[in-house]
Amino acid sequence: METFTTLFTNGNFYAYVGVAIAVVLGGMGSAKGVGIVGEASSGVLSEDPEKFGQCLVLQALPGTQGIYGFLIGFIIMLNSGMMSGDVQLSVGTGAAILVAALPVGIVGLISGIAQGRVSAAGIKIIAKKPDQVSKAMVSAALVETYAILAFLISMLLIFNIKM
Repeated sequence: METFTTLFTNGNFYAYVGVAIAVVLGGMGSAKGVGIVGEASSGVLSEDPEKFGQCLVLQALPGTQGIYGFLIGFIIMLNSGMMSGDVQLSVGTGAAILVAALPVGIVGLISGIAQGRVSAAGIKIIAKKPDQVSKAMVSAALVETYAILAFLISMLLIFNIKM
């Protein structure tokens, strides 16, 4: 059993924290965002179930942040050797992995919620003018841009860490 001090002088620990941050924060942002849109769309669908397809597209958009976080977590696990269980990372390498996971995790949390709010506003467009759904989708997709940029930065950082 590792002692408390040994845990914090082990690079694997920091790498595992990095994976957790990417997956958990991105997932939390997506869950909250998708939930916000789901609440907004249920009112519209109770009046007009035919608008389900349009509402579903807007509800799915905030779910991508969780996917980005999962992908970064998976890439970290593959590149570091965690999948084989045969890894001994230095503290510096583990810390670098942790830092590389921060952009996708933090931006995923914030942008997932923001995208949920924008998509929920788009649900109101669908309720009154369903032919204008594309405008609602573009507005929500603009928030997505920042999640994609954070994903790309995390990925570039990870690929530049010497394992």
